[in-house]
Amino acid sequence: MTRFTPDVFRRVTRESVGVDDTVDLDGDILDTPFPELGYDSLAVMEIANKVEKEFGLSLPEEDLGDLETPRAFIDYVNSRMEVVGS
Repeated sequence: MTRFTPDVFRRVTRESVGVDDTVDLDGDILDTPFPELGYDSLAVMEIANKVEKEFGLSLPEEDLGDLETPRAFIDYVNSRMEVVGS
């Protein structure tokens, strides 16, 4: 299984919830809190739903609230991929 990279995060985010015109997803966003990127908890859930469908993963809702930045989300998805791949 492939890694969930920042580029994949950006693509999935654009496809699932879009991008605010004031946000440059191509910039250095990995440690920027989701609210500063214009994404609330519902948007993070939409991103997670797209990831679940595309990658065949289970991303429990109760875990998503702890993911405050794209880096945390990416790391979490990769850890879930390792569980599925083992």
